[in-house]
Amino acid sequence: MQRVAELETSVFMVPGNMVKNGDDRLVVLNDIALSVVNDLRGKHDTHVFTFRKKPIHHMSNSGWRRAREKADLKQVRVHDLKHTFGRRLRAAGVSFEDRQDLLGQRSGRMTMHYSAAELTRLIEAANTVCSRGDKKPELVVLRRPSVR
Repeated sequence: MQRVAELETSVFMVPGNMVKNGDDRLVVLNDIALSVVNDLRGKHDTHVFTFRKKPIHHMSNSGWRRAREKADLKQVRVHDLKHTFGRRLRAAGVSFEDRQDLLGQRSGRMTMHYSAAELTRLIEAANTVCSRGDKKPELVVLRRPSVR
């Protein structure tokens, strides 16, 4: 974890050998994540997340399973958290490029997969064409392709 004093925050740099696409991944902490990390900071010499004073090396472990059961969310997978984050970013109006960076993806197609539109937003968007008031339809200039 790298402290960014100028911005009063921290970020994680995950080495490419631990990331599916092989690229080093910047993980930006929002205020809630930062508060969790700060509460755990200093309890271990090298790691933030530990169990019985030993580093946690993967999330799909017995602690994760017990937490899901306790919250009655047995069907939730670690991967579902990334989908939720992507959808929430999109709903908050975060740009496509920033979503792509925050989700750590090279492919725009994968970014769209992880940040699918919410149905209510799509309905609102579709209804914008109904509320034109007294405006007249816009004229569109069509050009024929030149024949060579």
